[in-house]
Amino acid sequence: MNELLRSRGNDSIKIITGIRRCGKSYLLKMLFKDHLLHEGIPTDHIIVIDLEDRKQAAFKDPDYLIDYVDKAMKDHETYYILIDEVQEVGDFVSVLASLNLRDNAEIYVTGSNSKFLSKDVATEFRGRGDEIHMYPLSFGEFLTAYDGSYNDAWLDYYTFGGLPQVLLQEGEDKKVYFLKNLYQTVYLKDIYERHKIENPAEFEELVRVMASSIGSPLNPNKLANTFKSLKNTKDLTNKTIATYMEYLDDAFLTEKSDRYDIKGKNYIASLSKYYFQDPGLRNAILSFRQNEENHIMENVIYNELRYRGFLVDVGNVTIRTKDSDGKPVRVSLEVDFVANKGSKRYYIQSAWKMPDEDKVRQETRSLNAISDSFKKIIVTGENVRLKRDENGIVTIPVIQFLKDPNSLDL
Repeated sequence: MNELLRSRGNDSIKIITGIRRCGKSYLLKMLFKDHLLHEGIPTDHIIVIDLEDRKQAAFKDPDYLIDYVDKAMKDHETYYILIDEVQEVGDFVSVLASLNLRDNAEIYVTGSNSKFLSKDVATEFRGRGDEIHMYPLSFGEFLTAYDGSYNDAWLDYYTFGGLPQVLLQEGEDKKVYFLKNLYQTVYLKDIYERHKIENPAEFEELVRVMASSIGSPLNPNKLANTFKSLKNTKDLTNKTIATYMEYLDDAFLTEKSDRYDIKGKNYIASLSKYYFQDPGLRNAILSFRQNEENHIMENVIYNELRYRGFLVDVGNVTIRTKDSDGKPVRVSLEVDFVANKGSKRYYIQSAWKMPDEDKVRQETRSLNAISDSFKKIIVTGENVRLKRDENGIVTIPVIQFLKDPNSLDL
């Protein structure tokens, strides 16, 4: 909502993208429209066109839609044109470009992932499109609709995720069925419809391998080698796997986080990490058989940083030390997340448990090797009080980190 409001008056077509069923239509047709009405915008200056409604099927004709909007715009005051599922309109790119020529038109649209993706916004609209990406519910948003303790909410959130409709399902069996069915009948169907995949069994096995590998560095070569060791699957080339991984990113099922050399200040073009935009869908892909809380917590922290508008890389820092024989060696250490937004930067480690000093040293080693003054944070799954050590490293429990929007600055 804040992004929609900030984009008003920028002369661009506001395009809401995001994973299917995350609430794009509800945001546009209900929340945003209600906000405009409460601001005092007259009802007849808010034009809502819902292409999911069969009664509005006539709007699929591009000329009919443009004529309707022209007749509805009777004065020079601002009109808000809200179009849901715009890809159903014939030649919708030229239709939106035509509407955008009107000086008093503010255009907001949603589109289906099977036909309308982030890269389409960049290529088709050529600078005239303002993409506003929507995620499933954050943990803080999830809490506002959850009836139970914080600990129970965390258990449900990392198991079943943040798609709004999950909260409406009564009982674990209903939630499991909803997510598994959604993955098969909506997300996979979208990908197959758009990309005409010839080997769906191998594609789905790749998704399962990636889902079981969250938090682990991956690349197409490594995954191709994995497929060679699997039974009952065809070998997939690294080129095919790279293409399939792009499809998953396009469908907003996954996001890629690149490795960044903190001291060298450049990207490392080798292994990357892939996180799922919704942990519930990730668990459904694996039939809820691999619910390792430590790996899922890392995924949730990544998502939270993206919710908050950060660009997130996987950090890499090299130190000089000595091996067991006393010989000097260079050792590469990992920082789970390097989060950047404008002039702000945070280094963040995800540490499920730190039961002793050895584990604490292990988790702080890479952070202590960074010489700049940006804030360093460890998010832990343990129920501890927020604390700060002598080097300024903050340790914060995951529930507090997620539910407090200012947790990075505590």
